[in-house]
Amino acid sequence: MTNKKKQKAKVNPDLDGFDVRVDTFGAITTSYNIDKLNDFLNKNVEDKKLKDRDDLEKSASILTD
Repeated sequence: MTNKKKQKAKVNPDLDGFDVRVDTFGAITTSYNIDKLNDFLNKNVEDKKLKDRDDLEKSASILTD
């Protein structure tokens, strides 16, 4: 057998140190607060379901005025 070295994945610097584990009962544990993770995703990932909605553009313009 070959020796496999565990390589560290390349990640966004904002998520450095983020770790996700699933225990034997299926419970997910993370090293980051879920609110911090959601804030990161909202800033950096486009939601495909909301991309083509016109009503979101109108509400965004109302909020900025």
